[in-house]
Amino acid sequence: MQNKITQIIVLFGLLFITHGCVSDVRDDNPQPESSIWNPPVGQDAPEDAFFHGEEVYAYYGSDNPWNLRYFYGYFDDWEKRRGQRMMLDMMDNKFEDAEFYARDVLKRDPENLEAYFNLSVALAHQNKLEEAMQIVEQAIDRGLPFRRYLAGPRNILKPLTDTDLFQTYASKFNFPLLHGPMVGQVTENSASFWFRTAEESEVHVRIGNNKSISNVISASGGQSKAADDYTVIVTVDNLLPDTRYYYEVLVNGEKVNDLKELSFKTFPSLGSKTDFVVAFGGCAGYVPDNERIWNVISDKEPLAFLAMGDNKYINMINHANHPLAMQHYSYYRRQSRPEFRSLTSSSSFYAIWDDHEFTDDVWLGPYVNKPFWKLPLLKNFQENWINPSYGTEEYPGVWHKFSIGDVDFFMLDGRFYRTNPYANEPSKVNDFAEYPTMLGPVQKQWLFDELKKSEAEFKVIASPVPWSYEANPGTVDTWYGYSEEREEVFSFLTKNSIEGVVLLSADRHRSDAWKIERLSDYPLYEFTSGRLTNDHRHSLMPGALFGYNDKQSVGILHFQMSGSDPELTYKIISIDDEEVESLSINKSDLKLIE
Repeated sequence: MQNKITQIIVLFGLLFITHGCVSDVRDDNPQPESSIWNPPVGQDAPEDAFFHGEEVYAYYGSDNPWNLRYFYGYFDDWEKRRGQRMMLDMMDNKFEDAEFYARDVLKRDPENLEAYFNLSVALAHQNKLEEAMQIVEQAIDRGLPFRRYLAGPRNILKPLTDTDLFQTYASKFNFPLLHGPMVGQVTENSASFWFRTAEESEVHVRIGNNKSISNVISASGGQSKAADDYTVIVTVDNLLPDTRYYYEVLVNGEKVNDLKELSFKTFPSLGSKTDFVVAFGGCAGYVPDNERIWNVISDKEPLAFLAMGDNKYINMINHANHPLAMQHYSYYRRQSRPEFRSLTSSSSFYAIWDDHEFTDDVWLGPYVNKPFWKLPLLKNFQENWINPSYGTEEYPGVWHKFSIGDVDFFMLDGRFYRTNPYANEPSKVNDFAEYPTMLGPVQKQWLFDELKKSEAEFKVIASPVPWSYEANPGTVDTWYGYSEEREEVFSFLTKNSIEGVVLLSADRHRSDAWKIERLSDYPLYEFTSGRLTNDHRHSLMPGALFGYNDKQSVGILHFQMSGSDPELTYKIISIDDEEVESLSINKSDLKLIE
């Protein structure tokens, strides 16, 4: 059935990426025979995923067609794809097509701000400058943040933003700071702040213990750089544990006044029995009507937010004309939203990625620098988040660890070194593992080493995809496709007497709680939150302790550490701030069975 659906989809004139180029897939332009994965293998990949063109198994690929189907056909009505479709047309120099589609969307949805944004750019590329500026003004009047035109993608916006008409209009605005602050890398005595500026600029942060910052107790600065997409991270230290601080931001010596009152809280001292709240979730396609969930999360005042993957739904790896334009466009939409900026300015952010930061159900293979676009995509991720670390120097990725009080968090990278799930013989996975690996040997060893060193009451292991087989039965994209490695991780916990482990995941467009029973050891509880902003939802699954998919939702973790038996409560909070499900477990529930 899946193969028949795939054949139908390809006939819709979708685009196919190969060797960094984009070409139409039609009946008269079939894929090279070497890149066709015949049933029952059920795989797809570009030509360069086969080193010699004769391998049965590609070293990177997908369970689904390797193309741009998400931007065309029946996906047209998905709000998170509409603007991307218009931008893709412009990336392909199809400016008349972008104009036509934008106008068509506006007929159906006269307040669609992304259609106004893309229409103004498409018109400028056709030298319809006066009309383009009329659309710009309409977009701003309707609520589009003006900083969107300053952020970019800059090379695509140049025919508009370089004109005298635009420059005259822009002179009415003053936005030296485009995106951020984003708080991150918080510890008991330090914190960092991420920013994106309009031009290369000096950015300073001043910290005080009152709202007026009348007494500056710490300050630091840095230089944003065009080579880093005009971003900079500023770190301040000499702070006290578990303390609320207020801060202000200066760009080129001038205070940024369009930001709300800014504050954050340092983490409790390592090992302390302090209560706190963390929020987490994934699957956050850009849907303007659902962006209000970031306000719901902010109101919970979490010390940290865990972005669990599918954070932007980019679904494009590389483009011949504009290699990172879709990544930039997709990030800028979210980062310009006031609701998102409100949360990022107050809660420490930690991010991992999943398949839709690349393409659907993807594995990227065991190599550091193959395919050629792998490291540039990692750099793009690093330019947009503020993690404390990114894998290792030799084997970079997005995995990292951080601690809050007496809880350790292990954020896993389930994509960068994931190998072909169908190649279950050593010779078929390039001799990197005895069986398909989601983590890769370096990350897995890092996880084992850090777990053995951890003395925290709770050890939270966050995966972008579900651990429970029943969460999405039969698919190789979850841990079901990497069952040997999953068992290796679980057995490691038992062999090394590691207690207090809790599992997190996303990927499924719903929120769940699962209980994974294990022989001769305590059960592992898995909490899933995977529908932050998406309109699309996945069905509830039998076997879960509970599940919820009626509305968008976020996962809230309450760590109550001060009692004799520390307690963790998982709550599902809907986009309308309703508590719809709840489950509490104690540390005593996560101890080795005698």
